[in-house]
Amino acid sequence: MQPAVKAPPLGAQVDYRSLVVVLLSPLAFALVFASWTIFAVLGVELKRVLHFGEVQFALLLAMPMFTGALSALPMAVLARRLGGRRVMIGCLLLICPFLWAIAYSGVYLEFLLAGAGLGLGAGSLAAGLVYVASLCPRRHAGLALGLYGAGMLGAGLTYFLLPLISQAYGWPMAPKLYLLPVLLVALLLWVFAEDEPRKAALSAEALDDLEPPPEHVRVRRRWLPPPAVCRLALYYSFFYGAFVALALWLPGYLAAQYQLSLKLAALWALTFTLPGGVGQIVGGALADRRDFRDLRWWVSACVMVCLFLLSYPDFTMQIHGVHGDLTLHFSMPLYGFTALLAVMGLAMGIGKGSLMCLLHREYGDDMVRSGGLALALGGLFAAVLPLMFVLGNEWIGVRTAGFMFLYAALAVCMLVMLWDGTRSRSRRPCPPPPQAD
Repeated sequence: MQPAVKAPPLGAQVDYRSLVVVLLSPLAFALVFASWTIFAVLGVELKRVLHFGEVQFALLLAMPMFTGALSALPMAVLARRLGGRRVMIGCLLLICPFLWAIAYSGVYLEFLLAGAGLGLGAGSLAAGLVYVASLCPRRHAGLALGLYGAGMLGAGLTYFLLPLISQAYGWPMAPKLYLLPVLLVALLLWVFAEDEPRKAALSAEALDDLEPPPEHVRVRRRWLPPPAVCRLALYYSFFYGAFVALALWLPGYLAAQYQLSLKLAALWALTFTLPGGVGQIVGGALADRRDFRDLRWWVSACVMVCLFLLSYPDFTMQIHGVHGDLTLHFSMPLYGFTALLAVMGLAMGIGKGSLMCLLHREYGDDMVRSGGLALALGGLFAAVLPLMFVLGNEWIGVRTAGFMFLYAALAVCMLVMLWDGTRSRSRRPCPPPPQAD
């Protein structure tokens, strides 16, 4: 009797597929995010050429975030039906005509519509999140999702390359050069990546089929996520939205506040985005070993201290002393400002990475709604922030008003976290009394 031929181990196939996803998905994320931050650098030059105001500039920054927030959840649902790989490829191809249109736009409305089209690339982010979550090994889910979220380092690509391209070839060439890597990554996903297992994508529906709940419960589960998911998505929306909005806003802010050239301002902004990408990986790896509930207060407290210091505008104070007047002057130096940005970016990255791992750990079977809702709320918050920055400057007359608004928003999130923790402890069942012998 001949010995049976052993089939290749399933783990080898899963490892290969997971490796390809972990390598290619962050590249897709980075290119989508880099295309969004085109206006963070290019918009400053366009504002001078086209003579539009601060509010119009803020709308230009916010438009990709707004349409991206609207498309995140529907694209996540579509990824569950068609497969995350196919939706990612479709969204990458979808932004290509809008990148080409930027190069030939001449009026503000055309740039605004092109920015709205770039926001549709957020579907690639949501689909990629579902895709990575379905293939990554559960014990290393935080690290895999952290590596995927580190695609926000694509902002650094824009900060570094766009001023050089604009100076050498003119700004219309910059969006055209983005087309080649976008098409290349889409081709690599099509050739080397594989679709996720159908079972993982339909686990929530299979559960309903095995134990069919009442009709009203089924409708609520299909359209409304649990309250706990909404609270976690709210926490994530602050870290994600604030990071994205600041990544878009910082080049223009640094150029105006410290009288820097656009090229230098974009390079200084890397001190925020690079630690944020590294922190995303660190946060995901930490969350594989610890719960975000233990990390959230430390991360939030660190970000709050940084925002408090960044909120201080330049001021001069005169004190009438006993022996004469004392004059105190405060002005945040550039090195101190960027050091605070680096610490805050690292803390925000840790918060994003650990939160996404917590969502996957507790609601991994319904990553479509939980992850899609988190990205949608974060995108809406990111879309609101540039307008709040501008309105704060106009109403308060202080350039650091945006950091004041972020400080207040984080305070609200921490109050919700405190209420959530108190409510969870009050619902925790008491241990049973010891039984008598």
